[in-house]
Amino acid sequence: MTVLRGLKIVQIGDGLAVAVCGRLFADLGAEVTAINAAKDTSLAKHLNADKTTVDTLPSNADLIVVEGAPRTLQSAGLDATSLRVVAPKIPLVFISPFGQTGPNANRPASDLTLFCASGIARCLTGQVDDLSEPPIRPVGEQSAFIGGLAAGCAGIHAVLKDGPSTIDVSIQEALATLSMTELTKAGLGGIGWSRKRLADGNGATVCILPAVDGYVAISPREDHQWAAWLKAMGNPDWSDEPHFRTKADRVKNWDTLHALMSDWSRNYKKQSIADMAQSAHVPSFPLREPSEQLNSPQLIHRKSFRTRNFNNNPLKTILNPFGLTLFPGEKQPARSHQDSTPLSGIRVLDFSWVIAGPTTTRYLAAMGAEVIKVEAPGRGDPGRASELHTVLGQAKRGIVLNLKHHQAKLIARELATRSDILIENFATGVMERFGLGAEDLLKANPNLIYISASGMGRSGPEANAVAYGTLLQCYAGFAGLNRHPEIAPRVGMAWLDPMCGLKLAFIAAAALWRRRTKGGGTRVDFSMIEAMLWTMAAPLIEAQTGGPANPEGNQSHQLAPHGVYRCRGEDDWIGLSISNSQQWLALCQLIPNLTPYRHMEDLERLQSRDAIDQILNAFISKQTAPSLTQKLSDAGIAASTVATTSDLVTNRHLRTRGFWDAAKDGVLPGLPWRSDLGRSEGPAPKLGEHTAAVLRDVLAMGDGQIDTFRGDGVFG
Repeated sequence: MTVLRGLKIVQIGDGLAVAVCGRLFADLGAEVTAINAAKDTSLAKHLNADKTTVDTLPSNADLIVVEGAPRTLQSAGLDATSLRVVAPKIPLVFISPFGQTGPNANRPASDLTLFCASGIARCLTGQVDDLSEPPIRPVGEQSAFIGGLAAGCAGIHAVLKDGPSTIDVSIQEALATLSMTELTKAGLGGIGWSRKRLADGNGATVCILPAVDGYVAISPREDHQWAAWLKAMGNPDWSDEPHFRTKADRVKNWDTLHALMSDWSRNYKKQSIADMAQSAHVPSFPLREPSEQLNSPQLIHRKSFRTRNFNNNPLKTILNPFGLTLFPGEKQPARSHQDSTPLSGIRVLDFSWVIAGPTTTRYLAAMGAEVIKVEAPGRGDPGRASELHTVLGQAKRGIVLNLKHHQAKLIARELATRSDILIENFATGVMERFGLGAEDLLKANPNLIYISASGMGRSGPEANAVAYGTLLQCYAGFAGLNRHPEIAPRVGMAWLDPMCGLKLAFIAAAALWRRRTKGGGTRVDFSMIEAMLWTMAAPLIEAQTGGPANPEGNQSHQLAPHGVYRCRGEDDWIGLSISNSQQWLALCQLIPNLTPYRHMEDLERLQSRDAIDQILNAFISKQTAPSLTQKLSDAGIAASTVATTSDLVTNRHLRTRGFWDAAKDGVLPGLPWRSDLGRSEGPAPKLGEHTAAVLRDVLAMGDGQIDTFRGDGVFG
């Protein structure tokens, strides 16, 4: 893909996060040069493939991305002060576990402990029935993917601004922002999320049922979907019972209801159940293994795979999820951004709702774009029913249009012709029925960047499938692998939607860069399932090389000890991982009963993992998590308390770094990076708050005309 052809990126360091960032740019045609890149695992080889490897810093880079904690970078002469000597005008992005500043900046970390420190380990797989079940990290080195995506998203905006910007990406902070609703609730003084299951554990919204050959996820969350689901099941005898009639009833009696549905589902194959549900317009997908996606007709139709040879073994991975069509056009005049935000002067028409799209436009608004959020009359964006809109709606203008009304469609079309970016996540075909399809609008505005975000993409045999992000986590194989071996799969938190927000904001800025340097509009047909699988490169590669296909909890195939251990307290835990002999000897000095094992190397520790864990559990169960975390960290060992969202609100390190933004009733989580790019701020709009102002400012309408439209029901 040639969106970024001509852009020169330098990645420095042997970490996976900087490799992910480089891969993101390379997949869109950028020229990526790698210094000291890792190639010791199949995942590292994939991430660093097709990059130019050099030993010294090139002189003509457009962006430099570096991974490492501040102490490490300073000793290598790769800190900001040192790099500014040789690259005085180039934007710099730094990726590290806890950022380049703050009291924890040099604390040791690993993929496992970062998920503990960010609070994600506590909520990843949803509420549990038994608090003795340890919190868990996700499969596939996901901290590197989230850190790399955050760096790429911020980095491309720095390129748009021009000049010597400096960006500081803390992987802990980038991970924490994935749990935006709970983070916002805690910041505003709300009650924290309970890890112990209460009532349905959100099962009445999305649940997993057993099948003959595995599991299937269904989401009959609306009343009409529930009625359709009952019909798909053949209207079982219990379907008319009053204690299942409303959603509140189903939540209250969830255990009984789930058992009844499971009795039915165990008679069918997982794909058959999903097909029955989808035929009734009920969102549903089977829980697939990653290997089952390799021959997906949908992915094959969309040409989603690339094949590379690793050790003479052809392996498939996802190319990218963007579904790009590029249109020719004239270059847009470059604007001076030295004293402003990267997207100042850019207008975004935002038809998206709930999480993925609003997260995207939150980043675009923060970077200075004028975001016009278009909502339907009545309740508007469902995100308004929770804390989501409070944070994701920041710095946007809100208008209401009744798109069932002919005049409202004309207004929306006129706004699109005067916008730089349009983003929507309706079901396939909806925008076309409104007269706002990509083909028509790109003819009217050839320089438009038109972004459609959908579960499966807008083309292919599954394009019309009804999908939600949490269901796609199941379909991709993510939910099935993110569990302890003896535990049935759970849907878990909405991981995919906020992750897609980073990717969508990246492609929006990348398309702006292309328009500025080469000219022309861009059609983005974004597929969430492909985005999920892009970050699941490790499980996909392992599925083709005979690697593990079963859930393995917090265990590692390379490191031991490596796990989450219960501390003193009802639900207090600590994550701990040992990656070298020095850390192992330090741990043995802290825990005397490990002394007989102190001379063990990596393989020996893996073979004695159970015996070592037994000693660790006995010792750690008597310790308090914060105290033990401090002792282990001081000894150079990667360890972290499994944080709650409330812990993050009061966390001294995050407060010192300015992660939290001041708000009227508390604090709100900030962006997943610290930078000198500048930032637009402002409260989330009330429903339709800026309708009249936008029509006056953008379309030059008079108050009389606006009043007439209001009386005619154009605004609902």
